[in-house]
Amino acid sequence: MTAVWTIALFAGLAERFGARTVEAGWPESQMSAGQLKTRLMELYPEQAELITISFVAQNQAYAHEEVIVHREDELALLPPVSGGSGETAGDLASANDRFTVVEHAIDVNAILEKVYHPDHGAAIAFVGTTREWTGGKRTVTLEYEAYVPMAVSALQQIGDEVGARWPSTVTAISHRIGNVGIGEISVVIAVSSAHRAEAYEASRYAIERLKQTVPIWKKEVYEDGTEWKGHQLGPWNPLESKP
Repeated sequence: MTAVWTIALFAGLAERFGARTVEAGWPESQMSAGQLKTRLMELYPEQAELITISFVAQNQAYAHEEVIVHREDELALLPPVSGGSGETAGDLASANDRFTVVEHAIDVNAILEKVYHPDHGAAIAFVGTTREWTGGKRTVTLEYEAYVPMAVSALQQIGDEVGARWPSTVTAISHRIGNVGIGEISVVIAVSSAHRAEAYEASRYAIERLKQTVPIWKKEVYEDGTEWKGHQLGPWNPLESKP
């Protein structure tokens, strides 16, 4: 009997396929991530364009096209992220609780409290909210979806990168998923440091990395339709050099 490969789908991909997973009875027990995408395009030629610009995740980590993936791995195909609906896994936090993905309203002060330090004279918070008008179209609400455990790990990685670049800083990031109404908060990035310059620089770096690497997608819900932001765009490489 041919064993089954199972690949999870998210955001615009899941919507296009009309399913959260695809299964394929390929005889191989392993192949490269690039070969996996090619096989999927052969099975679903009508989705080839979107598959081409998507990225394979292996065990909750992005995989270069030459990386070998195995049938028993936790595999997913991820469309380009939007930086911030469907199935969610509830609130999840990193081990130190400074990096979270939540399904409820975010308290900015609670995130700031996570970065306060007796030796730091500056603490700032970047707050992302839902705007009503985008490109001349009125947004009714945003729907955020995430590959939750991988998203939390990616937020933690951003925190590690910030700590390596600006050793005196402490960072906390919380991103909301599900329905986020007009004027409501979707993401908070808090950074503290001894001096304000480092906090500003680290905060800017963190939001740019979030947009590039964290598997969170958003659907714009307009008065006359919906649109996934990010999934139709390319090229996208979450493993490219850091800014």
